[in-house]
Amino acid sequence: MRLLLDTHVLLAPIERGSAGLSAGLFALVTHRDSQHYLSAASLLGNRHQMAAGQAHADAWLERLASLLADMGIKVIAINEHHALASVEPEPVTRDPFDRMLLTQCWVEGLKILTMDRALVSHPLAANT
Repeated sequence: MRLLLDTHVLLAPIERGSAGLSAGLFALVTHRDSQHYLSAASLLGNRHQMAAGQAHADAWLERLASLLADMGIKVIAINEHHALASVEPEPVTRDPFDRMLLTQCWVEGLKILTMDRALVSHPLAANT
């Protein structure tokens, strides 16, 4: 399965190990046939939160690019197809970063792996 990891799903195992994810999420993240992706929008959103004082900056953030490569996670850039596409059904969230994640899933044929209550019930969310 091709999975777009929401920021929380990426950070939870890094910060808390396997206890950071539910059994269903952990099974999807560790499934041998899963391909993992991260949106550049997630990186931007995390950096924005840090700048606003809403997220803490751990030492691993400085080496995030190499960490993603080591984990086999491919970063998806935002392109014109993502910017112009619309997702059906319309997501309940108004957060532009969450909306971009869903749009990227729609365009790229991915499922989002998330713990975000605003996204877990969307048809593009991976079933856990």
